[in-house]
Amino acid sequence: MARPGEIPYFSAMQIYKDFRFEAAHFLPSAAPGTPNARVHGHSFRARVVVEGEPGRDTGYIFHFDELSSALRETEEDLDHRMLNDIEGLSAPTLERIAMWIWNRLSNRVPGLVQVEVHRDSCNEGCVYRGPSRSTQLAAE
Repeated sequence: MARPGEIPYFSAMQIYKDFRFEAAHFLPSAAPGTPNARVHGHSFRARVVVEGEPGRDTGYIFHFDELSSALRETEEDLDHRMLNDIEGLSAPTLERIAMWIWNRLSNRVPGLVQVEVHRDSCNEGCVYRGPSRSTQLAAE
């Protein structure tokens, strides 16, 4: 129990950081002549969620400056780009963009638990919580 004036200690919390990027793409699997088969662009919003226990001394899970630094390179690699030209994104669906961001950040951001990618103008998004346990076991 916290003493008067002391902030109680919580065992698990989540923080998140959003970033935006503008990018063009097309979907190679789309039927010829359909809008998704042609090059078009979107305004994307990505959210990265980190979970952990706040440090007793620091009071935070992961410093937002460090999180911003980790996201900066990823944002720059996506912003104002043709997504199909980026290695690993030859078919850039929301699902694959979310996995691509996860793969870029999972070794740099301890406690990463979720990546979301949104196309707000379309009211669409994808939530990725990392590889499934069966996928992880198969890789080992």
